[in-house]
Amino acid sequence: MIRSQSVQLAAIFGAFVVGTLVALLLGAASLGSALVFGQMAFAAVLVWVLLKS
Repeated sequence: MIRSQSVQLAAIFGAFVVGTLVALLLGAASLGSALVFGQMAFAAVLVWVLLKS
């Protein structure tokens, strides 16, 4: 379980960056559509962190 708030924030924002970069590497049509995938990863990790707290 992740307890430190700074680690939780790093995990959430890291998921956004990784989700965006993976979408770009897999051939997203544009940066905007890649950012949508980053946003979905952000939301998924946010829900996970909230449920584990």
